[in-house]
Amino acid sequence: MNWNSLLPTTAFAVLACGVVLNAAPAELNQLTEAEKAAGWKLLFDGKTTTGWRGYKMDKMPPGWSVVDGALVRLKGGEGGKGAGGGDDIVTTEEYESFDLQLEWKIVANGNSGVLYHVSEEPVTAWHYAPEVQILDNGPHKNRTKTQHAAALYDLYAPSKDTTKPVGQWNHMRVLVNGVHVEHWLNGEKVVEYEVGSSDWKERIAKSKFKDKPKFGTLKKGPICLQDHSDRIEFRNIKIRVIR
Repeated sequence: MNWNSLLPTTAFAVLACGVVLNAAPAELNQLTEAEKAAGWKLLFDGKTTTGWRGYKMDKMPPGWSVVDGALVRLKGGEGGKGAGGGDDIVTTEEYESFDLQLEWKIVANGNSGVLYHVSEEPVTAWHYAPEVQILDNGPHKNRTKTQHAAALYDLYAPSKDTTKPVGQWNHMRVLVNGVHVEHWLNGEKVVEYEVGSSDWKERIAKSKFKDKPKFGTLKKGPICLQDHSDRIEFRNIKIRVIR
């Protein structure tokens, strides 16, 4: 199947073994009846920032806004006076095991990430929380592959580059089922790992997290959308809790 030919609003039906395509298109930032029945929940309604707040804040930071049905981290100055302050944002609810899906679109040379099992103890979320990288790979082709889009940042590289060109929407899926984690990008599974395994520990010891003993140790926490000062857009953010 040619995933690049799919419309960005294509609906996904959930089966016991994972996710398969459903021919019925879905409205932006809405769930189909099948998704509702399967236990999916929207994390963004396309109109407001309800369900989100700034990291270590009780409200949204000024650098984020809803623009044309997308949750957008505005680049400095885009939103007028005071819009330059981005800051990471987190869900108001915490999650343990889950299936998270969303679409992201980034600008040229852009950088961001989606983090899970976030703690607000450290100065910034990535000190403790695993980060699924978002990146315009083109200008960063000489970076280590563990820092390319869909990687578990600095630890696990994607098996291939499945990103779409800058300005197009990418579909991301992050499946966290206990210690088992998968990263999918545009319909292909590109990363798979077991948190806390011997392989995990060996990689941690060689990474920038080697001096952060709490990294990846939390079993539950908010979902975080990272502010890396670049404009980044998210939409169709939905989650299904795995019990």
